[in-house]
Amino acid sequence: MRPLLLPIAALLAGGAAQAAEQARITVTHDLNLARPSETIAVPWSEINRVLPGALIQKIAVKDSQGKLLPYQVSNIAPQAKDPKGIGAAYGELYFQHSFAAGETQASFTVEKTDVVTPPFPAQTYARYIPERLDDFAWENDHVGHRTYGPALAAPDSTGSGKEVLVTSGLDIWFKRVSYPIVDRWYNKGHDHYHHDEGEGMDMYNVGKSRGAGGTGVWDGKQLYVGRNYASWKVLANGPIRSVFELSYDAWDAAGTKVSEVKRFTIDAGQDFDTMDSTFSFSGPQQLLVAIGLNKKPADKNQQEEIAVERQGALLTQWVTQASKGAFGTAIVLPSATNITGDALNELILAPVESGKPLRYYLGAAWDRAGHVTSSAEWQAKARLMAARASHPLQTTVTP
Repeated sequence: MRPLLLPIAALLAGGAAQAAEQARITVTHDLNLARPSETIAVPWSEINRVLPGALIQKIAVKDSQGKLLPYQVSNIAPQAKDPKGIGAAYGELYFQHSFAAGETQASFTVEKTDVVTPPFPAQTYARYIPERLDDFAWENDHVGHRTYGPALAAPDSTGSGKEVLVTSGLDIWFKRVSYPIVDRWYNKGHDHYHHDEGEGMDMYNVGKSRGAGGTGVWDGKQLYVGRNYASWKVLANGPIRSVFELSYDAWDAAGTKVSEVKRFTIDAGQDFDTMDSTFSFSGPQQLLVAIGLNKKPADKNQQEEIAVERQGALLTQWVTQASKGAFGTAIVLPSATNITGDALNELILAPVESGKPLRYYLGAAWDRAGHVTSSAEWQAKARLMAARASHPLQTTVTP
């Protein structure tokens, strides 16, 4: 009987080798509510630890039923160069899962493949727009946004009729389609994307306000704001998550010079973007930062009614327009200490220390896109965002 031991040992060894070609990811959380389109982020160092030699173009990510999932591997915080070609130089692995109500754990596998896996269709996108002065625009499959650079703020010194707008406020582009529209709308031009030609429209008003999610320093009576962004950096760009940073030159806030770097994290399937604003200043130990929503955000001659909810960490608006539908905007600020306002903006406040990021969430939705169709639904979405923020996902990687 002893000769049988060698084949069995060989089979066991082969099985162990095969198992080493697969990593298991377990994701848990302690929120009973449904969590659609959650982005799961795993440091690639963890994948490489369990699955050495895995390459971003030769893996498959599957759910517990064996379904192939779209994935992305970013270059955010790469671990190292990879001179040996063993897949050590990547940043984070992203994929998504929709947790049902009461589903507090889900399992996934990452497997090596022999064939190349092509990129998945883009659901998020961000880029600098040199063809329109120096806008910066971003979007996911629900909604788009943009903001403005120094060229738009520059005076029209030649008398050419160039538009001049000095603001660090944030704009919204309301989509009614899931595919990317930023490139197409800029190609169509200003006179087209301000009308709904089947894909949505730019109908949000920024002007001198904070728009939807711009920041400033609040001294109890006055808001001190910066100018248009000064520089940009894209860190990841879809298909599931886009991450970029905008830097703002220092401005005077009641005698204190303050500069800001905003990091935007844009995820597919969400109505909210994650914002991390880091303010740098010297002198005071803390400053009080305000995040704003324009009080008059509707398109020209369109605003009929605006419902504003101010409660704890939530500041939301639901705007009913005369003929262009209704839309919601929201700020979720977990560390909020107060809600106030000035002549232009609703403001939600939180203290910051120099160099320490302030996290908040910026939301927008149009009823004609179909993701949110009423003020009550928008309030529920904002509450869910607050709950998601306070109950983060926990991830482990094992063989």
